Order: sequence, then structure tokens, then C-alpha cells
Amino acid sequence: MNAVIFACVHSAGRSQMAAAFFNAIADAERARALSAGTQPAERVHPEVVAVMREAGIDLTEARPTRLTDQLAAGAQLLVTMGCGESCPVVPGLRRQDWNLPDPKGQPIERVRAIRDDIRDRVERLVIAEGWQRSEP
Repeated sequence: MNAVIFACVHSAGRSQMAAAFFNAIADAERARALSAGTQPAERVHPEVVAVMREAGIDLTEARPTRLTDQLAAGAQLLVTMGCGESCPVVPGLRRQDWNLPDPKGQPIERVRAIRDDIRDRVERLVIAEGWQRSEP
């Protein structure tokens, strides 16, 4: 099983959306994702919960998680969310950086646009890595 970590500083916005979309799209027997951050917030941003609910995904119980060496050790891929110098670096772990704006405090239309961009990127990643669900 492949593990993907979507990471940003607070694990409360971009990485939560990416992990949720990934786990909804990818074949659970091939790959799973989680959200983590270097300085986790207390909760997922309310505007993120709202736009994800519109997309059919409930993040009300999601909790930001600290990115630890132990967590990273089990992963095959780290996708950072455009957090610049604050992005985590895990030596030896394959990494991609998606330069995405932080949705925190943004107008709902902007948060929706970020959500849709993340969903598109996740879909492309899942296909590129061959982690999509097999058709019956």
C-alpha cells in the first residue's frame, strides 16, 4: 500500500482538502492519503469545511495532524501545498510542491476555486501514479 502525505503548515486547509479528495478517488487497496502540518492548527478552517460539504465530503470530524518523522517514514510521496520556506522537507521522500494559495479567511468563491484546483490536481496525481479504482 502506498501512502501519500499532503502537507502544509497548519494542516487545516489545502492539505485537508487534498487528502479527502485523494481518499475519495484513489483505490484504497493501492494508496491512502493523510493531511499533516509542521504547526497544526486546532481545527480545520470553517470555510474549508463548508466548501468540502458542497462537494459531498464532510470534514467536520477531521483534525489537523503534526508531521512527524515517524509519520513520514511510512510514506512514498510528500506533496507540499505551496507553503514556501515553511514547507516541510523529509530527506529521502519523493516530493512534489503544489503552489496553492492558503484558503484561510478567503471569500467563499476563492475557497471554492482553490478546492476545485486541488481536486483536479489530485485526480491527475492518482491517474499518473496508477492508483485509480479498477472498473468492475
